[in-house]
Amino acid sequence: MSIDRRKFLKLSSATLAGLPLGRLTGNTSWYRTSDADEASGDELYAAFKDPANTAKPSVRWWWNGLRVVKEELIRELDMLKEIGVGGVEINSIRFPDTSDPLGYKEMQWLSEEWVDLIQFAVTAAKERGMICDIIMGSGWPFGGEFLTGDEQTQLMALGTLDVAGPKTLTLSRSELIALVDPPVSSKNPDSLKELWFMRLVPAKFNALSEVTDLDGQVGQDRITVEVPAGNHVLYFLVKITGYMTVIYGAPGAAGPVLNHYHKEAVQKYLDRMSDALRPKKGLAGFRSVFTDSMELQGANWCIDMPEQFRQRRGYDLLPFLPFILFKTGSQGRHINAQYGAAFGMELKETLERVRYDFEVTKMDLFRERFLDVFLDWCKKNGVRSRVQAYGREFYPLDSSLDTDIPECETWLRSYVGAPLKDFDFKSGRAYSPINKWVSSASHLSGKRITSCEEITNTEVVFNATLQRIKQTGDQSNMTGVTHSILHGFNYCPKEAPFPGWIRYGCYFNERNTWWPYLHQWIAYKARLSAVFQNGDMVADIAVMAPLADLWGKYTAQWDPFPERAYPEYLYNVWEAIHQNGSGCDYVTERILQHASFREGKLRYGPREYKALIVVEVETMHPATAKALQRYAEAGGRIIFIEKYPGKAPGYHQHETGDRKVKESIAAIMHRKNVTLYPAPRPDERIIDWYRRLQEKYELKPYIRIDNPQVMVSQVYYRSAAADAFFINNFSSTERFSMTAEFDVPAGRTAWLWDPETGERFLYPVNGKNNRLKIALGPAETRLIVFDETKKGNEYVALRKPEKAVIVIDKPWTLTLNHYDGTERTMKLGKLIDFRDDNRLVGFAGTAVYQNDFDVTDPAQLNTLDLGKVEGITEVTLNGVSLGNRWYGDHLYDIHKNVRAGRNELSIRLVTTLGNYMATSLKENKDTIKWIVKKKQSLYPQGILGPVILG
Repeated sequence: MSIDRRKFLKLSSATLAGLPLGRLTGNTSWYRTSDADEASGDELYAAFKDPANTAKPSVRWWWNGLRVVKEELIRELDMLKEIGVGGVEINSIRFPDTSDPLGYKEMQWLSEEWVDLIQFAVTAAKERGMICDIIMGSGWPFGGEFLTGDEQTQLMALGTLDVAGPKTLTLSRSELIALVDPPVSSKNPDSLKELWFMRLVPAKFNALSEVTDLDGQVGQDRITVEVPAGNHVLYFLVKITGYMTVIYGAPGAAGPVLNHYHKEAVQKYLDRMSDALRPKKGLAGFRSVFTDSMELQGANWCIDMPEQFRQRRGYDLLPFLPFILFKTGSQGRHINAQYGAAFGMELKETLERVRYDFEVTKMDLFRERFLDVFLDWCKKNGVRSRVQAYGREFYPLDSSLDTDIPECETWLRSYVGAPLKDFDFKSGRAYSPINKWVSSASHLSGKRITSCEEITNTEVVFNATLQRIKQTGDQSNMTGVTHSILHGFNYCPKEAPFPGWIRYGCYFNERNTWWPYLHQWIAYKARLSAVFQNGDMVADIAVMAPLADLWGKYTAQWDPFPERAYPEYLYNVWEAIHQNGSGCDYVTERILQHASFREGKLRYGPREYKALIVVEVETMHPATAKALQRYAEAGGRIIFIEKYPGKAPGYHQHETGDRKVKESIAAIMHRKNVTLYPAPRPDERIIDWYRRLQEKYELKPYIRIDNPQVMVSQVYYRSAAADAFFINNFSSTERFSMTAEFDVPAGRTAWLWDPETGERFLYPVNGKNNRLKIALGPAETRLIVFDETKKGNEYVALRKPEKAVIVIDKPWTLTLNHYDGTERTMKLGKLIDFRDDNRLVGFAGTAVYQNDFDVTDPAQLNTLDLGKVEGITEVTLNGVSLGNRWYGDHLYDIHKNVRAGRNELSIRLVTTLGNYMATSLKENKDTIKWIVKKKQSLYPQGILGPVILG
């Protein structure tokens, strides 16, 4: 790293309040240490061809209701290993309300029976060469029935009441408390609600001197307020202790959520788990202990919060407290409605500064009292830490620096594969905005494992196709993910009635129609991860977001689903950089303050950047502005988008901080060798905006692309032996072609590595060894590797025929092998979507299309194109299997098997289960829960064609 721990801590203590502290250390076995560790080209290819378990996807293994027996554990581990899964995350969780327990006994979390089965599963996984992780606690966020008092999570919730005077207002305390009732998704009926603060202010509120303090009455049953003439607002706060319970907690860990701001309670909780496991080898055998999503839904308080704020920020929080809070809505979001007083401009700025201080105080306490305690506990118990370090309580990026295995999240949505929209971070996207923060932390701290809760699916359960699963996973890799933890695999005894015990997910289950093909996608993902984990993702641009401005104006966001992007195009910037052939990482104030600058480069740990893009940042710490000044003096290029920083965050002595920031920025702007570049915010296609920026400021990309596309992105992994480029077409329907020139060492040869088969082929060049023509069909990817290997077979692409020599438009014989065990045959006059025929709309299973065609000149025919397909296909031509296609264009090479005269064609189509459940199993509880209540439409199924040969 750029500095040692002692120096880091000394420097950190000298900065303005609010910067996170961290240890900058970790388990080096998960880090790159030197080029001497790099695999040779042949070793890298061997790792790609036959991936290690660390590269193979793991699964979240839901132990539903802890109704678990050893025989079933063995059966499921064997089944997972057979399809190529490399590991499991044991996840104790509540039994699904849609399922029949079949008389299986329910165990308690941490009971002797549970501990015995945990150790049995760990041993069995190890015997099979599989990784084993375990979740801390159960459900999320963790907690338990045994937590009492201040050990339970706390929320200081805002209420307001508009009043007009002059009048005497009389209220009951219980009446005020009842007005504050945040819509918590897992509400605890036994929570404790207390009235804490009351303030009366004018409806047009300009200064704290206008506040009437009513705190003296908060303990009274009847409250009397003398309201002066005019419109006023009564602000009051209700402290709610134990307001939520664990979401889907298993027995023994299903009570109130833990107060993560209470260090002793956190330590006690962690020790409770390790103490229970200790008689049975403790946590030995586990790779890591995992903490899931921090959905604390507004937690913002602990018993010593006012004291801690005063010590850290240098002033008293309480006079400002009611006015810096927002009303708490669903999942801790702010209620989007008009309420409260209208603040004058000067007061509004003061409150934003105080709000920033409150946000970073919460983050500091969360770091010290939860995250640091958890990391130390993991080290003490000899396991790695795996943390989804997102939520309002974590610092983006910085909180993942010290975690052994940082984790993010990618979701399967109905819109995955649809066009990506500018000024938006949702449409078409599977990855969460948090992913890029987390992977950047891995890169900056030298880690090569960035894990991801992947294929999270609550929207299209039973309708997820392998193509959409692939597209979701491919998008995940675009953000820097190198290891997938699939969401998820349900523990379910074989005899459970269809569809079995379902907690969540894509129905990764042996009863799924596409289960026999799942191993192909698993192998594909494993081979990609093997390459990514053996290299470093190249990022030549650093991006700084206006976090201090965001936190002051709106508070910290709930990642991975922030209420807003600030500015609204923030998350499109990194996309545009990659779409235009470069790579980037996010950096934060902590990173910049402790970076080194030399020869125009920004360096931190193993990372080096040639330019810094500062996105509409108005507020930064003076120490950060000083670091930018040093960067400019070293010849660094700083691109300020739209705005220049001009103030420091926080309230205490902010005039001095503001002056220092302005001085540093002015020093940069007045340098003779100008390294500061102004740029306007985008007001059109962001990919084009960045392309012009790239050209204007000579930000040479590592891939020069002749026509960048919004729907095509790339990542570049470099090792001593190879340069690997993963290129992805996000679209489900569009195809793209481009010429790309790669900036790679001279003498290296371009290869196509096929993640589906493990084969490699020489890639045809376009005039120069590093200039390639790339054509991508829908949902298609390319892994292009440049290395020292020179000889091999050349890659020949199978492409859609330019013209149809034969169109098969005769009626088809269709044999329906239904999921329910029935079979029937029918004539199909033309190819249709199953939804458009009442005989087919509820079908699930395997449909076999049969036809024949006559050929005069077989030499004219190379490709069978099935046209538009909704499902998985397998083709047999003249009795010879041509393989299967489970995504993209359904093209088959027929040149060896087509013959003169009559040819017989058979196409097996495998559908999903959703339409069958929606039409034929309407009373099934899982149908009602996942299809009816989620308002899933019927999904397209079938071969739609046209089927042509050319």
